[in-house]
Amino acid sequence: MKPYPNPLPFVSADEAVSHIKSHSHIHLSSVASVPHALIRALCRRADAGEVEDLRFHHFHTEGPAPYSEPRYEGIFFEQGFFIGPNVRSNVNSGYADYLPVHLGESQKLYRSGAIRLGAALVQVSRPDENGYVSLGTSVDCSIAAIESAELRIAVVNRNVPYAHGDLIHISSFDYLVEDDTPLVTKEFAQPTDTEVLIGKNCAALVEDGDCIQMGIGALPNALAAQLGGHKNLGLHTEMFADGLLGLIKKGVINGAHKKIDRGCVVASFLLGSQEVYSFIDDNPQVLMRDIKYTNDPWVIAQNPNMKAINSATEVDLTGQISADSIGTRIFSGTGGQLEFVRGASMSEGGKSITAFASRTNKGKNKIVPTLNPGAGVVTPRADAHWIVTEYGAVDLYGKSLQERAKLLIGIAHPDDREMLDRSAFERFGPHYHNFSV
Repeated sequence: MKPYPNPLPFVSADEAVSHIKSHSHIHLSSVASVPHALIRALCRRADAGEVEDLRFHHFHTEGPAPYSEPRYEGIFFEQGFFIGPNVRSNVNSGYADYLPVHLGESQKLYRSGAIRLGAALVQVSRPDENGYVSLGTSVDCSIAAIESAELRIAVVNRNVPYAHGDLIHISSFDYLVEDDTPLVTKEFAQPTDTEVLIGKNCAALVEDGDCIQMGIGALPNALAAQLGGHKNLGLHTEMFADGLLGLIKKGVINGAHKKIDRGCVVASFLLGSQEVYSFIDDNPQVLMRDIKYTNDPWVIAQNPNMKAINSATEVDLTGQISADSIGTRIFSGTGGQLEFVRGASMSEGGKSITAFASRTNKGKNKIVPTLNPGAGVVTPRADAHWIVTEYGAVDLYGKSLQERAKLLIGIAHPDDREMLDRSAFERFGPHYHNFSV
């Protein structure tokens, strides 16, 4: 990438955020690419009593999140689209909040004016010779924010990779700040024996030439480790990390059979090691796109044999899938799960797969008679297809409630099956035990 020939008119972070008005909605670029220099400058304004009632919107963010902390009550208020560990306790104690939205529609909140943005704060790469910058590891809904906000501030950071895909011109910004702090990296735990078994059961549902979607973490890495013998896989996903990077480098994921974006990996945001970030830098085989594109079910469905692999916090005996909460406690968010579930379902030869351990780390069963009171249904029972645990995989598509209960009990933890069977009998009556699948 040849550098932009003109010197950039940088200002300090304090100067840039001094133009943000009280009572504004603020967008932050997310995940590994949070503009922490601007957040710290806003905290200095808040500490000086210069600003109040700023509302923050973003996907899950890594690093400090002072905008959610009780000490800034009345000054900052978090209303994130997806909740990460750094704000989870404050959201569940009421000092911050969660705004439910399918991630693919988060950009629509800005573009439609449902949320009127006072400012968009993002991190970008150094500009290319034509003045275009990349949002690097976190395109998400930031392009929509830049298009819609009254004030646009970019942190230009040489550590932000110049990723191909959706770019934006440097002239789109009102103020530029220079900060070369390295992006947040993350190492994920090695898969447990249980996760390895789940990975094997999922991998058995993936065939050569399929296009896949999965998230990040130990379980997706366990699945990726089981796909090393596959051939010609495609990748169209919200996000990916180191587990899938290994498959891309080995040529297992090459996109040879994709109908759209053939030969390319498509994603909207990333979190992982520096190796992942370096890999996407000026790499035309990786397209970092607006979440409007990556998560559109009609776009997803255009690739045949789409296999969407997601997770759950609980699944009840009828196939209702909760993934954003544990009872009334918000854990994460709706994310793009249902968008990929429906996209895969519409894809020719596609499958929607929900994979999780049969029990939590504390020994609580995750296949349950009914969801905990207050739990959010992220994927309705009518959209639930393949369900996978370490004990097997079952397909709920075309199955009645009683059939579903039988199938799900068969992949529950063995010590939970008697309780679940008794609950199904109480729910469906004496004819339930005469039912076979």
